[in-house]
Amino acid sequence: MPTNFTVVRVGDGRKSSWEDGDDSNVLREEDETTPGDGNPKENSPFINNIDNEKGSLYDGTNMALFEEEMDSNPMVSSLLSKLANYTNLTQGVREHEEADEEEGARKKTVKSPQMGTFMGVYLPCMQNILGVILFLRMTWIVGTAGILEAFSIVAMCCCCTMLTAISMSAIATNGVVPAGGSYYMISRSLGPEFGGAVGLCFYLGTTFAGSMYILGTIEILLTYIAPNAAIFKAAEKEHEAAAMLNNMRVYGTCCLALMAIVVFVGVKYVNKLALVFLACVILSILAIYAGVVKTIFEPPEFPVCLLGNRTLQNHNFDKCLKTEIVNNMTVTTELWDLFCDSPHLNATCNEYFTSNNVTVIQGIPGLTSGAISENMWSSYGPSEMLVEKKMESLEVSDTSEDMYLPYVVNDIATFFTLLVGIYFPSVTGIMAGSNRSGDLKDAQRSIPIGTILAIATTTTIYLSCVVMFGACIEGVVLRDKFGDSVKGNLVIGTLSWPSPWVIVIGSFFSCCGAGLQSLTGAPRLLQAIARDGIVPFLEVFGHGKANGEPTWALLLTAGICETGILIASLDDVAPILSMFFLMCYLFVNLACALQTLLRTPNWRPRFKYYHWALSFLGMSLCLALMFISSWNYALVAMVIATCIYKYIEYRGAEKEWGDGIRGLSLNAARYALIRLEESPPHTKNWRPQVLVLLKLDSELQVKHPRLLSFTTQLKAGRGLTIVGSVLEGTYLIKETEAKQAEQNIKKTMSTEKTKGFCHVVVSSNLRDGVSHLIQSAGLGGMKHNTVLMAWPSSWKQTNDPLSWKNFYRNMLFGSESEGTIDVWWVVHDGGMLMLLPFLLRQHKVWRKCKMRIFTVAQLDDNSIQMKKDLQMFLYHLRLDAEVEVVEMHSSDISAFTYEKTLVMEQRSQMLKQMQLSRTEREREEQLSHDKDIVSHPAVNHSTDATPERVHMTWTKEKFISERTRNREPNANMPVRDIFNMKPNQSNVRRMHTAVKLNEVVVNKSQGAQLVLLNMPGPPKSCGGDENYMEFLEVLLEGLNRVLLVRGGGREVITIYS
Repeated sequence: MPTNFTVVRVGDGRKSSWEDGDDSNVLREEDETTPGDGNPKENSPFINNIDNEKGSLYDGTNMALFEEEMDSNPMVSSLLSKLANYTNLTQGVREHEEADEEEGARKKTVKSPQMGTFMGVYLPCMQNILGVILFLRMTWIVGTAGILEAFSIVAMCCCCTMLTAISMSAIATNGVVPAGGSYYMISRSLGPEFGGAVGLCFYLGTTFAGSMYILGTIEILLTYIAPNAAIFKAAEKEHEAAAMLNNMRVYGTCCLALMAIVVFVGVKYVNKLALVFLACVILSILAIYAGVVKTIFEPPEFPVCLLGNRTLQNHNFDKCLKTEIVNNMTVTTELWDLFCDSPHLNATCNEYFTSNNVTVIQGIPGLTSGAISENMWSSYGPSEMLVEKKMESLEVSDTSEDMYLPYVVNDIATFFTLLVGIYFPSVTGIMAGSNRSGDLKDAQRSIPIGTILAIATTTTIYLSCVVMFGACIEGVVLRDKFGDSVKGNLVIGTLSWPSPWVIVIGSFFSCCGAGLQSLTGAPRLLQAIARDGIVPFLEVFGHGKANGEPTWALLLTAGICETGILIASLDDVAPILSMFFLMCYLFVNLACALQTLLRTPNWRPRFKYYHWALSFLGMSLCLALMFISSWNYALVAMVIATCIYKYIEYRGAEKEWGDGIRGLSLNAARYALIRLEESPPHTKNWRPQVLVLLKLDSELQVKHPRLLSFTTQLKAGRGLTIVGSVLEGTYLIKETEAKQAEQNIKKTMSTEKTKGFCHVVVSSNLRDGVSHLIQSAGLGGMKHNTVLMAWPSSWKQTNDPLSWKNFYRNMLFGSESEGTIDVWWVVHDGGMLMLLPFLLRQHKVWRKCKMRIFTVAQLDDNSIQMKKDLQMFLYHLRLDAEVEVVEMHSSDISAFTYEKTLVMEQRSQMLKQMQLSRTEREREEQLSHDKDIVSHPAVNHSTDATPERVHMTWTKEKFISERTRNREPNANMPVRDIFNMKPNQSNVRRMHTAVKLNEVVVNKSQGAQLVLLNMPGPPKSCGGDENYMEFLEVLLEGLNRVLLVRGGGREVITIYS
């Protein structure tokens, strides 16, 4: 009789031929067709389609081999034009699978981009980099830090942005960068968590930049253009600073409201005015260079009045004289009135005023004056420190009145790190080109060239300005932040040509334009983050007006910007936005370095002049600048980013963007798996790596979800967890159900807070499926060493008399909470019984439970010595537990035990008879069916018209079962003899042990929250294994929560350190 069989599907109108093989039959189908059978002609490109109309949709037969793919995968020849212009991205390439349905519905044809490198990248970067700090604080930074330190500050910050630009160029040329700019690059390179955290930090930086530009605008307005427009005016000098801050708050709020309305009403006007604002910046810079050249031949007249070596505020007097001769009479001047109590010559005056003379020096001595040597070194000092020239003067002891006198003083304490934080915003704005990548003719070429050239140009401007300011302007004027010593003129304006008003007006409009650009860009960045859906509470800001303008995001931006304006000090706001920009640049460098080192297949940037070492250098420089600028602001920025990161990690939507962090995780996992494979884990590192076998109900829902919760408690949140289940059937048919089951299990794992992996196997039967799952689950050294499953409580009621084998052949567990954990240590099989309760007590659910260990003493054992030895052993294991030795003396087998064994064996024999009867009936029906087929070939031929009918022959298992049927003992025992049989003595002894041990366990541990018990090993021989479940049922009778444990014999706990 053959041992292999084939399932035959009856063909439809086709001849079949059989070829003999070694031990199998192979069905071959001919391609011949019969006339009039309804099949299409061979020349039809749709070979398997009977709908002749469909053939008309496809012309030609050159690509007939790929005809079935035409609906889902279009021909390359028809797609190339769209791909080249980015107007139709194929499925799986669209915006990383994140396009919304509504966006897809209103997709518009993309207008062909026209902007080149100069207009699209270079000028926007120049406009964003050059700004308020250059005009309002650069001279003060040079005067305070000195030329050398100011040069180093500028060089360090510019190196940071240049290295970031190199990394950004590599990322930006590694594919299309749509709206979102740096946020898009970081999120797609480092993942949604990093992308969301850094994107929001960049958004906050851009928003605070808007505050800084507005404050700069108001400072220019109230200090240099219209000082009389101040609402709050101080009667005393010591109140001037507070009054100025209040004026900044009021005017700044009004300016913010006006700018927000302009942005809301018409963004297109802001974009059109961008070139006008840029022209103001360029003209201002040209005026500075022209003024520097002019100082060589004719320095401008800006006298500075000194009293001794102290600089005076030149607001309330015209002549730098104590007295003057008018009509041959000596009279006092306006300066005299500021230091004396009356205008008379015999008035009481300030001691320092009396002891020192007044002198006049030129504020702009010129490029060839030699001022560069005096301005070479720093001049830091505390707040309210007098701005003094390095020259001799008579000092006085009483300086209490100095704060009320018209001296030029430091408004804040100055030091190197503060100046770094204030200066850094002047080099930001390098992302302007990458943000416009969709408007460029050739973004892959324009972004690197335009950005790097813009940084090189601005770096040259900044470094040359450091040297020029130090060489042309007097040191005390440089340190005069607000130009009080030169009659309230903007210090940098005193150097310009033809007039200081060129710089004042140019800087005013430059700050206005930069503020409008920030209020335009920040809401769109927030809208891009919100539409990605990675931060749930920001989803409302993804909506806007009908034309897509981010209304809600604009409102939030204006609110955050107002907090910066309420700070009211440009010097305090600048370090805040420095932190956020530096953090953004840090992660741009990290993204480039990570992608370069991982060598991911998709990392193919057009820009080739990058290296991971440069990216790491840029990242290190960004981190150093963060802590140099302000270590407390740096920590706050990091805490904010960390909180956003953790929030997205736990509450945000899961995104798969092929990011570098995922690639890094894969590399780290591969490395770790290879290391684990080198040698088995040491006993000290052993922990349960659990394979949880779950049963699903008819709706593919988990039947015992609390088993997952117990798994988490068992591992205390650590170690490997693989949750598996088996579906009976064929994978091709059950594929959808398998995926649904996997989703349901993952959902249950999330509900029960179980972290691990899910694996659903489809198999022809449950036992084979579980076997495959146990053999194949895990990878390398990360394979399970423990299997956990619930007790099959309904094993007696099932129709399959062998269903119990699904349990004991896969050795297992099951249970759950708080009180005492009782361990019954009967057999030593590796120490797992000791380790599991310790691990359970690490979890908060079992933390208050006490551990008790019971062991069984036989008649010849010394129970007292056993208890001492067990206590010592536990002491060495560092386990806290109560110890008790239970004595089980030999006793006669009771009638109850004898009767229970007899009933058990009778049941087993009846189940065998039922199974054999069913097998015999199936065999007779199959043989009769096969005989009919052989004896009626004509009928067999006529069945070709019903292709769906399939006839089954015997399987190999059925054949082997039939062949060995007569060899089994008691196989043909009549039913009447079952009730006269005598029980097997071995089974009687086993039942006696189960009954007696159950009595002892129930007596001692019935009130325990959890009982851990050695699981008796299954019979090694096939005979008698059908009674194994009965013994376990008797052993567990009367116990609520039991965890049956069977170790593999390997030691999993040790006394050694």
